[in-house]
Amino acid sequence: MKRSLNTDCKKLVGKEVLIKGWVYNIREHGKIVFADIRDRSGLIQVVDETGGLSGVKPEYVVEIEGKVKNRGERYINNKIETGKIEIEAKEVRVIETSRDLPFEINKPKLDVSLPVMLDYRNASLRNLRVGNIFKLQAVIVKAFREYMYKNDFTEIQVPTIVATATEGGSQVFEVDYFDRKAYMAQSPQFYKQIMVSIFERVFTLAHAYRAEPSVTTRHLTEYTGLDVEMGFIDNWMDVLLMADGLVKHIFSTVKKECGQILKDYEIDVPKTTKTTPVVKLTEAQQIIFDRTKRDIRGEPDMDPEGEREICKWAKEKHGSDLVFISHFPTKKRPWYTFPDPKIPDETLSFDLIGKGVEWITGGQRINNYDQLVTNIKKMGANPTDFEIPYLQAFKFGTPPEGGFCIGLERITQNILGLENVREACLYPRDMERIDIRLARIDEKKQK
Repeated sequence: MKRSLNTDCKKLVGKEVLIKGWVYNIREHGKIVFADIRDRSGLIQVVDETGGLSGVKPEYVVEIEGKVKNRGERYINNKIETGKIEIEAKEVRVIETSRDLPFEINKPKLDVSLPVMLDYRNASLRNLRVGNIFKLQAVIVKAFREYMYKNDFTEIQVPTIVATATEGGSQVFEVDYFDRKAYMAQSPQFYKQIMVSIFERVFTLAHAYRAEPSVTTRHLTEYTGLDVEMGFIDNWMDVLLMADGLVKHIFSTVKKECGQILKDYEIDVPKTTKTTPVVKLTEAQQIIFDRTKRDIRGEPDMDPEGEREICKWAKEKHGSDLVFISHFPTKKRPWYTFPDPKIPDETLSFDLIGKGVEWITGGQRINNYDQLVTNIKKMGANPTDFEIPYLQAFKFGTPPEGGFCIGLERITQNILGLENVREACLYPRDMERIDIRLARIDEKKQK
């Protein structure tokens, strides 16, 4: 008999079916056993009077033949897609057993700390609520690709081992590359800009690495960037509007395809308006001062408290959970960022702040070879180190261009209202963890 997925059984009432999956939970009532079976499509209830499920434990891998029946009205479970049906088991076969689990994975919400959840990641991901984080994340990636293709962008794949640090500084991971020095890429920035000179509009999903000595609820050492770059722009606002349209498309797609997940998390996608508000950094800092008397005027960036306050302002004044902050100081932005011709100390750059957290960084880039060489020298680096492949593209002619990056884990975290960005990463890397907790290694060394 050909296998049926659990959700397909909704159309097969009265028919004999074969399902395969994992035992999510199991309840024995005398000679009758009720089990929820999980497969990639979701859960379905099985009623067994054959004895085949007796003694079976959660996460056993099973295949079950049986008849699909409608549940009685009083037994309908509206919390799952197959809640109006069940399968009356005729034959049960255990394909593989499971050892005892470290905690109950079938609870609506896992009752364990984040470190424990990550220590036993292969178990915690089997919890439906946790697994659904990554189903929603997959929809974000799908929507990203859809929007980029719709707007005539070409997808590219870029290296993550590079010869120079993209943004300079010491926050990079050095690699012993055949007895030569190389680095893990801080971003795919160079390659995005290079490929604008080939395809005009490009995008990529790229892993990036930041050796920042920090442990916060919003930072990862390795993250996934939804990166975009576009050429022949009229000005930096072309880039901002593309980013705004993309985010709104992601929201609408998630709302359409992940409605039940959002409902389970008791949350909705962020509120947007036709025109997302845009304010300069200096204006945002003045707004914060006027509202709170907390003075961050003159600072080169927004602090977390300031980001939260400016989002409150945007919600109250514009009805938007999003707000763009623009014109960050030249000293705060990377050396390839385009300065404002009217105010050279400011850049034609922006951040998108959503629900009090930075989601996107972007802006217009410098596309003139000589200006880039000058800026590289200003930061104390040797232009020769950037010649291949980066500067070469500008030597041969690159149009006015700009781009942006969305942190995939961070946008997932904030759509679902997760407390820690590590919850939105399958196997997070940070100062304390590379799958295993690094503190444990240090403790062993000390002993």
